[in-house]
Amino acid sequence: MSQQDSHFFNTFSVIIGLLVVITILLLALARVVGANTQVVHQRVDPKYVAGVAESIVPFARVAVAGQDNSALVIVDTKASAGSGPALPEDGNAAYEMACKSCHGAGIAGAPKSGDRASWAPRIAKGNDTLYKHAIEGFTGTAGMMPAKGGRTAWPDEIIRAAVDHMVEINK
Repeated sequence: MSQQDSHFFNTFSVIIGLLVVITILLLALARVVGANTQVVHQRVDPKYVAGVAESIVPFARVAVAGQDNSALVIVDTKASAGSGPALPEDGNAAYEMACKSCHGAGIAGAPKSGDRASWAPRIAKGNDTLYKHAIEGFTGTAGMMPAKGGRTAWPDEIIRAAVDHMVEINK
């Protein structure tokens, strides 16, 4: 090995060594700064603490006969489901919230709103048939109607009001 090659190798080794030391120092500095700023604030952030508490709550508890089950809380899932979207107040609102997505564009064979020619034979069958198809769902030759337009949590009265609204705009 020549003297020039060994000088290059020694210089290169020193530079690589210095870069490794600088990298380790930067990583250590970043950990110290992060530990004194981010972690401390994160642990006292109310949203973070609430999220962790919610994540570690057991999803189910079992009541055992003959044991003290007084600490168990019965949760009514229907009452707590009220955090979802509000129910429409009338047939027009129900049409805008659900029906228009298919009947506005004619998706899945749905008769388009305003197309009186495609609505006429359906309207001729009577409101009771339209109510039944809208509430229970229907598969015909032109397409299919999912039960309650996919809004199965909606009461039948809202679906009937939406059908009445669609009949009115398509007469």
